[in-house]
Amino acid sequence: MTTRDTETLTAFFKWCSIINGVLLVLSILGTVLGPEFGASLQSRLFQVAPATVSTALYMFLGLFKVLWLVFNIVPYVALRIIGGSPASDGAHHRVA
Repeated sequence: MTTRDTETLTAFFKWCSIINGVLLVLSILGTVLGPEFGASLQSRLFQVAPATVSTALYMFLGLFKVLWLVFNIVPYVALRIIGGSPASDGAHHRVA
């Protein structure tokens, strides 16, 4: 893998992490600030009890958080670690 590939992947995972992190925060805020609205809307749409909707939303947000960490944050951090080493592509640089 070349340095350019690593930089491109790092930028990709950085923006994926930012976008998905914002979506996660907005979802959490929507659930915390308007739980009755969300539960009543979803229960009417899918004809389930509001308590079931609340449980499902809690589980969804937990799963979303875990998937965000595993598939966005961890690869980004790993790429930052391997990209931060000056000899990460196998070439040795000599400082004169």
